[in-house]
Amino acid sequence: MHDMQGGEDLLFLTDEQLRQGIEAMFFAYRGFTADPDRILEGMAYGRAHHRAIHFIARAPGTNVNNLLAILGVTKQSLNRVLRTLVDDHLVESRVGTSDKRERHLFLTEEGAVLERLLSDAQRARLRAAFRTVGPEAVSGFRKVLEAMMDADMRRKYFDIRDSSL
Repeated sequence: MHDMQGGEDLLFLTDEQLRQGIEAMFFAYRGFTADPDRILEGMAYGRAHHRAIHFIARAPGTNVNNLLAILGVTKQSLNRVLRTLVDDHLVESRVGTSDKRERHLFLTEEGAVLERLLSDAQRARLRAAFRTVGPEAVSGFRKVLEAMMDADMRRKYFDIRDSSL
């Protein structure tokens, strides 16, 4: 596919243009995570806690194995994060009705308040950026991110995205 934008054939991006894109991703990620990091700083939580809270909010009742697949972390690492969130009354772990070995995860009221605070900060940053660049860039940005995902991750992303429509 030959996508032309501003007269440049995107199939022939230079190494320098790609390096600039890589660096832009690094700096954008720092900005994107800075707001939640500041909120979590005084709570002894980190990005792993934030990601868990985010995806539990997106799929209430998700089980631990599904969360493991989405986050791509070890079971030991996730269990440490979940133990903290459960002990601090942010997440509730319920035994499965059909399979008693399964644990289903839900945010508590307090967890939902924290999730809204974290996502509000990120939504504000994205909203400001999207307003600056306009709707065509927003669509292109999403398409680039989707194209960068591994096929398995892209399926999980579409499952989560489509379940909320």
